[in-house]
Amino acid sequence: MIFADLKNLMDRYRRDEVIAEKRRERENQPLLSEKDTFLITYADTIYNRDGGKPLRTLHRFLKTRVKDAVAGVHILSFFPSSSDAGYAVIDYKEVDPRLGTWADIRRIAKDYRLMVDLVLNHVSSQSEWFKGFLEGDKRYQDYFIWSNKMVDMPEVFRPRETPLFTEFRAVMGTRYLWTTFSADQIDLNYKNPEVLLRIIDVFLFYLAQGAEVIRLDAIGYIWKEPHTSCVNLSKTHQIVKLLRSILEYVAPYALILTEANFPNKDNVAYFGEGHEAHMVYNFSLPPLVMDAFARRDTGYIREVTERTRQDLLFFDFLASHDGIGLLGIKNALSKEDFDNLLYITEAHGGFVSYKATDGGETPYELNINYFDAINDPDQPRDPLAVKRFMASQAIMLALKGIPGIYIHSLLGSRNYYEGVNKTGIKRMINRERLPEERLETSLSNSQSLRYQVMASFLSVLKARETVHAFHPSSTRELIDCDKRLLAIERRFEGKTVLVVINVSEDTVGVPEHRGKSDVITGDPFQGKAEPYGFYFLR
Repeated sequence: MIFADLKNLMDRYRRDEVIAEKRRERENQPLLSEKDTFLITYADTIYNRDGGKPLRTLHRFLKTRVKDAVAGVHILSFFPSSSDAGYAVIDYKEVDPRLGTWADIRRIAKDYRLMVDLVLNHVSSQSEWFKGFLEGDKRYQDYFIWSNKMVDMPEVFRPRETPLFTEFRAVMGTRYLWTTFSADQIDLNYKNPEVLLRIIDVFLFYLAQGAEVIRLDAIGYIWKEPHTSCVNLSKTHQIVKLLRSILEYVAPYALILTEANFPNKDNVAYFGEGHEAHMVYNFSLPPLVMDAFARRDTGYIREVTERTRQDLLFFDFLASHDGIGLLGIKNALSKEDFDNLLYITEAHGGFVSYKATDGGETPYELNINYFDAINDPDQPRDPLAVKRFMASQAIMLALKGIPGIYIHSLLGSRNYYEGVNKTGIKRMINRERLPEERLETSLSNSQSLRYQVMASFLSVLKARETVHAFHPSSTRELIDCDKRLLAIERRFEGKTVLVVINVSEDTVGVPEHRGKSDVITGDPFQGKAEPYGFYFLR
């Protein structure tokens, strides 16, 4: 029965007008190109004090300020939610009315490649599914993982310090529900085929709203087995393979991005044999770049990049709505250099978050705005601050992958302490909401930090998209050079670009490349990398 229902669901969505039109438009076109860069933002990061819907404000900002400097936009979870900044979803098929409507989403999707979150590990405790469970509705009794008594499962990997099971009062009596992330986020039971079918329906529904990339949020946690860590299990990978197969039948122009913040081997496992995710997050990159600028040494970036397979397509990012994850680089850095990242974070006004383990607390992520991770906030008049920050972003743009730029990086934002103080949530340090009028004032002032960072970003992005060698299918070769430099050669279909990035405040000679044309400025390269200089050399 489940297979017949699944086939009917796939066929129904395959006939959907939006999906069918995109399928015709994209037929015989590559999935991705050098023009594909994504902006990552909440729907309401920029808001209008006059009460305009944030999604419309976001669209206006994209059309007037960003324009075609990026090809896509990842709008972070915009559904009705009860907590976790949108990730305790109450209703998968509704847009939070405070943010706008599906019509607003579809309008953005007509101008930009849209990435949407599929929050498939859990639902809100206020969702109809969970309310039905508590009220004894038989339809929902197998939608969740529960017990009649508190269960101790110390072998389960936890990204949080809260209890794994949470007590709820149901009409049937006391029930203890599996809650990986918080008491308000109730894990779904994928051993029930109906749950899987309902989530596949949501997956396809997003495509019908114009989405072209589906981000599988917290994918590694969805399948549970007794006496295991309950992360990244075989059946989790089977579900990703199923979603990929469904996508190739219904909407072959679309892509899957997995969010699996684990050690690198577990993260890249979501590529499967080329039949799971199209892209995975490059979780090791943010701390590696931070380390390179802290020590003025690109050695670790080069080591990790050299041993990474070239056929893997990463979603390269440096900042996001979450913190800077540390699981991906714990074994790549010496203990001294790893601890140095913790020291710098706190010295620059950030926080270190920990997870509970059998051996005590272990650093899990760094909570700090990326501009302040790279620059010392105690040096507000540092004339090299913008150059230093943009050099860090150039590394993300140079590596072989699809760049994802967090909106607060594009806007040159700083640590947002007010949000942390109000909520007690460390991640709020990088989630400031900005009034549109005040933002426009800053972006119209050529002396402001926001103007200088965004103008530099847009200039580099416009230059990058003209270079065919940045195609995601290109090859890349690391060039031996001074440890203060990162030099990467990208090649595609006979086109070549050499990226040179200086992570130090020293001038470093590179005479062998003198005279090559710099795509960013149009000028000949003078044979030396200026302090925090970065160059795209033809």
